Amino acid sequence: MSDDSGPPEGPGPVHEGVRVTTEHEQIAVAGEGSASATPDVMRLSAGVEVRGASAAQAFAEVRAAATRLDAALREAGVAAEDLRTSELSLGPEYEAYPKVSGYRAAQGIEAVVRDLARADRVVDAVAGVGEEARLGGVFFELSDPAAALAQARERAFRDAAAKAAQYAELAGRALGRVVSVTEDPRGGPQPMAFATMAAEERSSISPGRQTLSVGVRVVYAFADADASGPRRRGRKEP
Repeated sequence: MSDDSGPPEGPGPVHEGVRVTTEHEQIAVAGEGSASATPDVMRLSAGVEVRGASAAQAFAEVRAAATRLDAALREAGVAAEDLRTSELSLGPEYEAYPKVSGYRAAQGIEAVVRDLARADRVVDAVAGVGEEARLGGVFFELSDPAAALAQARERAFRDAAAKAAQYAELAGRALGRVVSVTEDPRGGPQPMAFATMAAEERSSISPGRQTLSVGVRVVYAFADADASGPRRRGRKEP
C-alpha cells in the first residue's frame, strides 16, 4: 500500500551551522566576527633562583635576590600595586637519592606594565639583578577589550543576517523577525606571548595586534509564516 501523505514533518537538514525547520517555520544560522586592536598592557613573568648548601642559606639568598628584583622593577617604573609574588619554593636536590647535595630556592614575580614605553627598561631591569634572575616571558593584553568585542559582535550578527537572507531567498521565502540571539562562548582575549629582542641592540619589544573573535547563533522566523501560519510540505490542500 502506498503512502501519499508525503515526508514526515520535522527538522530539516543541517549544513555548516544552518538549520531550517518546517515544524516551527524558522531558520537558525551561525555568524562569526572578529576585530583586532593593539594591546596596551604587558605582563612580565620573572623571578630569582639560587642554590645553597643548606635550606636556610638558599632561602635567605633567594629572599635577598627577590628584594633586589622588586626594587629594580619599581625603579624601572612598575607601580607597587602591579607587582605580585607568583611563586615561592624551597626544596632539596639529590646527588644520589637519598643523599642531599644541596637546596634550591626560587621566588617568582609577575609585573604589570601599563606604560609600554617602559617595556624595554623593565625587561632590562630583570637582567640587571644578576645571575639569580630568571625571565619567564612577556604577555600582551588589552586593558579594556570592550570596544573590540562590540565590533566583533556587530560583525558576527551581520554575518548571520547575511546567511539567513541568502538561505531565505534560495528557499523562496521572506525572512521575518529575529526569534532569538545566542552568543557562543569563545573565551576571553588570548594574550600573545612573544617578544622581539635584537642581540646587537637594546631590547626591542613589540606588542603586535590582538584579535578577538565572537560567535553568535541567530534564529529567524519566516515572514510569510508569521502571516499565514506554518506551511506543510509534501501534501496538497484540497
